[in-house]
Amino acid sequence: MDSTNVSSPLWPLAVFMLLVPLTCAAILALSAVLGQRHQEPATGEPYESGIVSTGSARMHFDAKFYLMAMFFAIFDLEAVFIYAYAVAFRDLGWTGYAAAVAFIGVLAASLFYLGRLGALDWSSRPNPNPPAGEE
Repeated sequence: MDSTNVSSPLWPLAVFMLLVPLTCAAILALSAVLGQRHQEPATGEPYESGIVSTGSARMHFDAKFYLMAMFFAIFDLEAVFIYAYAVAFRDLGWTGYAAAVAFIGVLAASLFYLGRLGALDWSSRPNPNPPAGEE
């Protein structure tokens, strides 16, 4: 037998791809047949953590909320990269260390720049010290 021509069987993948839709269909069918049916007045009302909803759902949020969400995603991703570096730091040596320091330096510089622009300031007051050229 030739050991260089190793092929893995694809039947487990085919069985998996067949069983997933069947399982989903079975769960939905059982839920439709065995699920509770009730028609109280509050059944169709939206429910949010026990708080009665008021007003429209089409509220406008300040852009700062989206900005904080982007900051969270960026720094969460930074933590993933730094963790990956920490796991492999012995194999990477000084070159990996220099790359990690450069990566953290770029993020620190961008955070400093955003702070200088006032992007991290939640107050409604304008920035008293805008960067040069933005007055």
